[in-house]
Amino acid sequence: MRLFWSLVITAAASTSAFAPVQNNGAVSRTTECSFSAVATADVKAKQDDAVEKLKVKDASSSAVSIDDISVVFEDEHIVVVNKPSGVLTVPGKDESNPSLNKVVFDKYGSESGRMDKMVVHRLGMDTSGLVVFARTDAALRGMNALFRTRKVTRKYEALVCGHVSQDEGTVDLPLMRDYQFPPYMRVSTDEHQRALVDLDPSEVGKKLLENPKESLTKYAVVSKEELNGNDVTRLTLTSISGRTHQLNVHCAAIGHPIVGDAVYGFGGDAAANGGLEEADLPADKASSDLQQAIAADCSGKPMCVHAKSISFRHPVTKADLSFESEASF
Repeated sequence: MRLFWSLVITAAASTSAFAPVQNNGAVSRTTECSFSAVATADVKAKQDDAVEKLKVKDASSSAVSIDDISVVFEDEHIVVVNKPSGVLTVPGKDESNPSLNKVVFDKYGSESGRMDKMVVHRLGMDTSGLVVFARTDAALRGMNALFRTRKVTRKYEALVCGHVSQDEGTVDLPLMRDYQFPPYMRVSTDEHQRALVDLDPSEVGKKLLENPKESLTKYAVVSKEELNGNDVTRLTLTSISGRTHQLNVHCAAIGHPIVGDAVYGFGGDAAANGGLEEADLPADKASSDLQQAIAADCSGKPMCVHAKSISFRHPVTKADLSFESEASF
């Protein structure tokens, strides 16, 4: 199944439409939307509230030691470790928060003497799996270049709600920051881009007003399973574009949110369905009742998404490297 959006601006300046498109079983629907701008003060208030909530969440990061971390690879230039769920990759603005970055820095150090100069990519606090840290300046520059030019291949394993009907497919939906539910992401639509026109960047920040980011996720069904009597599907997810929260939004936007996702899943803090209307979801979408049952059953448990494998050319030695770790779910 291939999902994509075709945006058409109608003659009326205040209206946009999603043009119906048929291609390889893609979702096809026309939705008329009215344009209305949003107020800077309202968005800023939501952002301030969200910042406070995220501070509380970040402070709940689990404290770990190097003995709790599985070190997959190490040499003088890089370290590859397996991050547990519930641990921040980096401490954020409050450097007292427990983080994987701090644990790796304390054990291995870095050429610069700064732990922030080890960070080349991140996993969300609730995501487990493989993370690479740089120990030398050369490795930092090299890894940054590899990620920037998309020469790092990362595959994730996830459990999602419901049974996905197609064995494999691509989700091609652009993402934007969500002014209604900051600081989260949503599928970008013409309507929601137009709503940003009157916002003051000095108040709400330039990131919120960035152009939509092209985002591409490939998926393949590993198995269709049951979780305590509820239908779930185990997927391999390949993030081609690597956008913030991309996998979470894309899974929700095809009607199969990640099991245990308290943000983009059922009743979460972000927009439902990745920001799409219920009627715009594929026919095989997980029902609300099923999503609710799974959310209740998994409340307080780790989210079921794991950075399973990572492959890249060593930034200094140029050796081809590939690492893999097993998901705990």
